[in-house]
Amino acid sequence: MAMGYLVRPSGRLHVPAADDAAAVAAIKAAWAQGDGFDPDGWPPSDTLTDIAWVAAAAVERDGDWIEFAYDDAGDPKWSDSATAFYVALAPFVRAEGTVEIEGEDGSTWTYTYAGGQVTQDGWNGWDGTLEPFGEPVNMPPDER
Repeated sequence: MAMGYLVRPSGRLHVPAADDAAAVAAIKAAWAQGDGFDPDGWPPSDTLTDIAWVAAAAVERDGDWIEFAYDDAGDPKWSDSATAFYVALAPFVRAEGTVEIEGEDGSTWTYTYAGGQVTQDGWNGWDGTLEPFGEPVNMPPDER
């Protein structure tokens, strides 16, 4: 039986195809600084669609847009590496956009991108934070 916190992401972000390699490099650098996930053994030609599974998502590219979805075959589970993916992607998002995350317990939170920054709306159901890499807080039961 798989362990972890199951999530179902959805949304669409404008990330130009020309920026894909730079975005992947930034995300891998964030992973290397974070919880110990080591992407060094991966080929340098990875794309956002190739690495999205670590972010508990399936990503498809549609021109200069990337679309987030749930991929039950990948059995996506949330982790600090997933959070790092969404945060490190922010400078490469060229238009306002949102990714919504629905957790296995019904919790929902969104990442809203604008001006190279990301903000979180709602409680992260996995770790109870109110912002990416924020301090965990005690979530009121009625807001889970």
